[in-house]
Amino acid sequence: LMEAWEKGVNPEGNSTNPSNWDFSNSFFFAGTVVTTIGYGNLSPSTVAGQIFCVFYALFGVPLNLAFLNQLEKGLNAHLITLERWVQKPGRAQVVQTLAVAIFLTTGTLLFLVFPPLVFSYVEGWSYGEGFYFTFITLSTIGFGDYVVGTNPNKHYIPVYRSLTAIWIVFGLAWLALVFNV
Repeated sequence: LMEAWEKGVNPEGNSTNPSNWDFSNSFFFAGTVVTTIGYGNLSPSTVAGQIFCVFYALFGVPLNLAFLNQLEKGLNAHLITLERWVQKPGRAQVVQTLAVAIFLTTGTLLFLVFPPLVFSYVEGWSYGEGFYFTFITLSTIGFGDYVVGTNPNKHYIPVYRSLTAIWIVFGLAWLALVFNV
């Protein structure tokens, strides 16, 4: 029974092992399903939960792709505005290159450089482990060897995993935009 608790999500809890279904874990689980990351540390442990997860993924994955597409379009619109400003007559190639460099640098800092600092501080990982988690997550590989908010010896703020899920969504949108550029 303890192995089931450790490997799967179960809505029932007891005094020694409370439910995994708090808001933050649920939000994080929902995000890993629709982004297809699937770390493997949380999964439905009942047949009803597994069936629900299949239907949730059938609708959630395409909806998430549509959401990321719209988010990318919104970010792309800002890039086009920036590009028009940069390409006005009289503006040097240096300014154009600088604008692209600022976009890439800002995104790299927000999604690939600073998050490992947070993860290493909160989780007790090295910066390299935090960066590895960041890359494996945003590439949607999601091995599950490193997952935020799972150390039973640590006390996490309630929204930690939810904020991580939001970072994942915006990080995926930024990466899609980078690939588009």
